[in-house]
Amino acid sequence: MQMLKKIKLSCWLLVTIPAITMANVTEYQLDNGLKLIVKEDHRAPVVVSQIWYKVGSSYEQNGTTGISHQLEHMMFKGTENLGPNEFSQIIAANGGDENAFTGRDYTAYFQTLEKDRLEVSFRLEAERMRKLVIDGKELLKERQVVAEERRMRTDDDPQALVSEAFNSAAFVNSPYHHPVIGWMTDINNYEAEDLRKWYQKWYAPNNATVVVVGDVKPEAVLALAKKYFGPLKPETTAILKPQVEIEQTGKRTIEVNAPAGLPYMMMGWKVPVIKTIDKDLAWEPYALEMLAGILDGGDSARFSRNLVRGEEVAAGVGASYGLFSRLSDVFTVAGTPVKGKTIADLQQSIMKQITQLQTEPVSEQELNRIKAQVVANAVYERDTVFYQAMQIGMLETIGLDWHLGDAYVANVQAVTAEQVQAVAKKYFIDKGLTVAELIPMSMDGKKPAMSAGARHDF
Repeated sequence: MQMLKKIKLSCWLLVTIPAITMANVTEYQLDNGLKLIVKEDHRAPVVVSQIWYKVGSSYEQNGTTGISHQLEHMMFKGTENLGPNEFSQIIAANGGDENAFTGRDYTAYFQTLEKDRLEVSFRLEAERMRKLVIDGKELLKERQVVAEERRMRTDDDPQALVSEAFNSAAFVNSPYHHPVIGWMTDINNYEAEDLRKWYQKWYAPNNATVVVVGDVKPEAVLALAKKYFGPLKPETTAILKPQVEIEQTGKRTIEVNAPAGLPYMMMGWKVPVIKTIDKDLAWEPYALEMLAGILDGGDSARFSRNLVRGEEVAAGVGASYGLFSRLSDVFTVAGTPVKGKTIADLQQSIMKQITQLQTEPVSEQELNRIKAQVVANAVYERDTVFYQAMQIGMLETIGLDWHLGDAYVANVQAVTAEQVQAVAKKYFIDKGLTVAELIPMSMDGKKPAMSAGARHDF
């Protein structure tokens, strides 16, 4: 991709010429480092504006876990020129929707508006990019909100507890060890100054990507970016140290005792992602993606066909893999056994399916069926302007070229049965396996008798 030549100006207003124009996408970079990506979609008179910051839970350290998510909450609590919650009130008054989310590798804010209201979004986002006010009293309120969110979504959810414990065991020195929401002790001890320092370090134009998709013209969006984001000065952000997970040397197991009606388990193997794979093995993440579909690609997939209906060992079971992340991840399988079957029975049946993938190539018919599903899903997702913007923003923020989104379908279709078998043999081994099991307890701490379970979707 053609690199942009920066022209330094003290007023931080001017931008360089577009870097590329392809598939109705135009990319710019302001002199202060902010990246602007505009995709035209004129099917409806609406526009989605998203701003992505390169900071999330994987940027955090012990003692500050969850601070990125806490700051996301505080971004709605007032700036030098806006009162608490006034940002949301203005968007609503202009007929728009808005929200935000924090992940392991990013924090993002978004608005959906009528196309002529884009300026409202830019004005408000530029305001809180550099002029946030973090009030101590407001922080105390939001700490309680986040603590309650953690209690509801994790502490009181047995499967979420297992997932958190699983990640903590699977990752030792990778920051994916940390939960996005943070550990409760850290949540209860944030100080206003902690948030101010985190905000000052990461919330700056040179650490952000603005993505606009909808019924707009790139030149007009660029003019608004000049007006509102152009004057903002860049910040010296921290340089991240390499955080490569240490090699796993054997199977890890963990038990979670919690009040629950049904047992539950997660199994996961260390695997690469597109960002971390060697170039000559760039096909492997796509083969793992296909493997997940073969196991869990609908009612005709192997888990549903063989474990839920065939052996009737699973009330529900699923496979999950994400090939887009900043650091290497895990390929996970999670499920609940039916009444009369144990976690050990379910694990044995799952491993039988894994072994079959390792020893017998997938048929072309089965592989083509999964590929057809993937293509259909990709087309469906790209039908919304929000998802188009999210795909671009996520790829850029984790350090990948957004063009990979356009190449996804072709890369998936190129996967062969031999490649699926190869990644199954290479990565699905005990040396890289972590297993977490939920042991159901009654409210008084005693193990209840196993009860029948309805089918779950994982």
